[in-house]
Amino acid sequence: MMYVRYPLSLRQVEDILHERGIDISYETVRFWWNRFGPMFAAEIRKKRAASMRALPQWRWYLDEVFVRIRGETHYLWRAVDQGGEVLEVFITKKRDRKAALNFLRKVMKQYGRPKIIVTDRLRSYRAAMKVIGNEARQETGRWLNNRAENSHQPFRRRERAMARFRSVKSIQKFVSIHASVHNHFNQERHLYNRQDFKLNRSAALAEWRGLAA
Repeated sequence: MMYVRYPLSLRQVEDILHERGIDISYETVRFWWNRFGPMFAAEIRKKRAASMRALPQWRWYLDEVFVRIRGETHYLWRAVDQGGEVLEVFITKKRDRKAALNFLRKVMKQYGRPKIIVTDRLRSYRAAMKVIGNEARQETGRWLNNRAENSHQPFRRRERAMARFRSVKSIQKFVSIHASVHNHFNQERHLYNRQDFKLNRSAALAEWRGLAA
């Protein structure tokens, strides 16, 4: 949880645990998140997807940012719902119609179709939506997509701490885990009073410990 949720290095997590009387190697931390991270993330996504499919999807925000992998430019696509929940993250080599279409189909297969999809002015989105018959539901405009753009910030902070990534497989694995863990602990404290926020935070931690058990 520490390594995925916070912008910490493996060795920093090792030092934090050492202060708490737990003597392990940083390679153990690497093994933990590689072994158990996908399991916990899959369980979180499963529960959230089941609850979301039971309700009509109102608005999604889609955006893409570039990432460097061994000096080559790739693109990280991100879908966010109206409440700030990260629905899906997807890495591609290009950002053409085919990439946008694969991303949209992947998200809709899991969560259904929303009433409105907000994007930037990248032409690939409109071309992909024509294929799936969703063109009338697209909205574009200045600042409309800020929710998706802001959702990249936790990942960018994490990316700097990890000194970037070395393969498409490793970044796809990590961003999927990171998005699920971020969703789980993202309590949007600005929407609640202090007492309710503390209750929600405690409930999220208790649920996480239940997954770990």
